[in-house]
Amino acid sequence: MSNGVIYNVNYAGLRVHRRPGELLRGGPGYKPYIIIFVALVYIAVALLPAPHSMVSMVKETKPAGYSLKEGTTTITESVNKANKPDEWKAYQSALKAEAAATTPEEKEKAAEARAEAEKDLYSPEKVAKLGLIALVILLCTALLWGTEALPLGATNILVAVLMYVFMVLEPDQIAKAYMKDAVFFIGGILAIAVGVAKTGLDKRIGLILLSRVNSPVKFAFIFLPLISLTAGFLSEHALVALLCPVLMGVYKASCIANGVKRDKALAVFLFLGLCFAANVGGPASPAAGGRNAIMVGYLSDAGMPISFAEWVKYGMPLCISLSLSIATFMFLVLRRKFISKNINPSLVVKQEVAKLPKMGFKEKAMAVILVAVVICWIVLGEDFAIGGPTIMAVLAMFLCRIITWQDIQRGVAIDVVGLYASACAIGTALSLTGGALWMAREFTDALPSFLAHGNGLIVGVTIMTGTITNFMSDGATVGAIGPVVLPMAAIAGVSMWQIGLACSFSSSFANCLIVGTPNNAIAYSMSRDPQTNERLITVGDFFKYGFPITILSLIVTWFVAVYGYWSLFDWP
Repeated sequence: MSNGVIYNVNYAGLRVHRRPGELLRGGPGYKPYIIIFVALVYIAVALLPAPHSMVSMVKETKPAGYSLKEGTTTITESVNKANKPDEWKAYQSALKAEAAATTPEEKEKAAEARAEAEKDLYSPEKVAKLGLIALVILLCTALLWGTEALPLGATNILVAVLMYVFMVLEPDQIAKAYMKDAVFFIGGILAIAVGVAKTGLDKRIGLILLSRVNSPVKFAFIFLPLISLTAGFLSEHALVALLCPVLMGVYKASCIANGVKRDKALAVFLFLGLCFAANVGGPASPAAGGRNAIMVGYLSDAGMPISFAEWVKYGMPLCISLSLSIATFMFLVLRRKFISKNINPSLVVKQEVAKLPKMGFKEKAMAVILVAVVICWIVLGEDFAIGGPTIMAVLAMFLCRIITWQDIQRGVAIDVVGLYASACAIGTALSLTGGALWMAREFTDALPSFLAHGNGLIVGVTIMTGTITNFMSDGATVGAIGPVVLPMAAIAGVSMWQIGLACSFSSSFANCLIVGTPNNAIAYSMSRDPQTNERLITVGDFFKYGFPITILSLIVTWFVAVYGYWSLFDWP
């Protein structure tokens, strides 16, 4: 209103004008320039022929590192049997008729029928092209996952659409590839985490772990290893999220008791120590995270299934060694820098424990279900896989009225479950078409000789995975790298389990950047002083302490596991 005159403004007509560059850049969940780049890549691949080396590979008889379908001798035959079952049967019948022919007329007629049936099958060039397309789907999907150019759920759907459009797999095979046991396992694990959090069992477990820690030494060498082991079976993200407020209380109480306003070294010791210890819980068991579920699925698809107990046997000692090495590093580097001298976390924790209510029926039932499902994983995992017991545990939570369907809808990230499903589908496509084997050969040929064979290759896989996992999620890292590195096992003369476990274990080393894992983001966001609103740890602290921790973790993996106790085991 001006000078008594009221002006009516039509805000609906207003438009925000953005420059073309800004429109192309987009934002999280929609980045047009990356989407356009991916589209151009697919157009180029559709027009270009497959590499000659890939065509030659799909013609090879019984190629090392490839699991042939029954009754086939080449990758081309295996793909035809899987993707064109009716045409393959007709071709086999024509071959038998040709072999049974006796007269020249019969042989000529049978040869014509066989040649006609062969026209309906994929040629080696076509099979090689499918392998190349599967590889491009892997690389472009990894790019979309890492950059969030599309929402995670949209990228997961895109994988199925591309496989359908390019006929990489038959429609029924696509559906089957998406619904692996590993997908049920990760979905069930996320649902169990909802039940554990809803009943407060996670907080009780975390406080119990911290209740007897009355010095920095015990925090480093008792609490942190216990956190790593616990993170092998419970949600590491939930553990970090529930314990960060408790550690903030420990930090504030220690500062007040010692008459200091700020103790940077103590904050780094508490928060980053918790974060890094939770990160390396991955090797402890397949239940540690979705990345492990993906690898379990890949190994199963490759005909080398690994049970829950076998995973624990190979991974638990490494988990303990990694957590102790992290504890030693954090203690030696930071202890002398503490301004606060008297640090007793148990005093703060005992106050929190005193506030906890007695365990009710639902919390007790949740504890029983949790113990039971772990036992089932160990005892039944080899014969009944690990997805079945996990889904049974989810059903038990419903029957005990621990959770509702609304809890599942709110607490289980369906897009995350979809990520693992699409990763399994990509792995199936790469394995069937030979794309993974070709990439493995190319990668192995490019490696220095000392990293191309035996344990050297395992070292190379850990370096590659440990580096990439700091820039994209651990699940996406294993989903992208797993199908490529597993075929290297036969080429390099090592067990596929060794390669697969090394890949999965080293994906736990995302310590350098906040974006590497939700644990880092949670610790960073919850480490703000409640009184001063000051951040106690910075982005630079993650690299300052996380980079040497990552290098240390790789070294421990090599000398404790790869060249250490793994050499004492018999590998399949």
